[in-house]
Amino acid sequence: MEKLIELEILGLSSNHSQSGSFTLVLGEVGGIRRLPIVIGMFEAQAIALEIEKIVPNRPMTHDLFKSFANGFNFNLDRIVITDMKEGVFYAKIQCKSEAIEAEIDARPSDAIAIAIRFGCPIFCSAKAMAEGAVEHFEVEGEESSPPQPGPSQKFSAKKEPSLKDFSLDKLNQMLDKAISNEDYEKAARIRDEINKRN
Repeated sequence: MEKLIELEILGLSSNHSQSGSFTLVLGEVGGIRRLPIVIGMFEAQAIALEIEKIVPNRPMTHDLFKSFANGFNFNLDRIVITDMKEGVFYAKIQCKSEAIEAEIDARPSDAIAIAIRFGCPIFCSAKAMAEGAVEHFEVEGEESSPPQPGPSQKFSAKKEPSLKDFSLDKLNQMLDKAISNEDYEKAARIRDEINKRN
């Protein structure tokens, strides 16, 4: 069996070369290599929301997947980034129930958004790591949408100076409004400001 390398989420930043996309940076656990993966805005938001523990008014697709799996007593063992072909990464979700084990093809962005909801580990094949990894990759913090994670896998959104001018009551009202409008990036920034005061 091929050696697998465990990865952790290090950061998420806007991708200046492709509008509307983001770069998810995964780091080799106990190593220096970084695996940058370009993902879409929806998947970036799904990853950011789960790490921030912001609950949307209605379940998003990845939350629905978790509810579906739980409803049929499936559990995720791990996700594996299996290959890289022509600059595109491929992944598999390894899951099982009491009766069967299954391996499901997935885009890495979807697989990772699901993995963090189940709290299961993220791995990469040695082949894909050798082809896609870099030793140094800076995560830019210029963009605040979606929030950018730090080394502790906590996303800390870039603060808007104006948030400091509002009262705690007003911030809570703004947070409720942002969540009801499904503006989760703004909700994360407001929540961070509230947490700083508590």
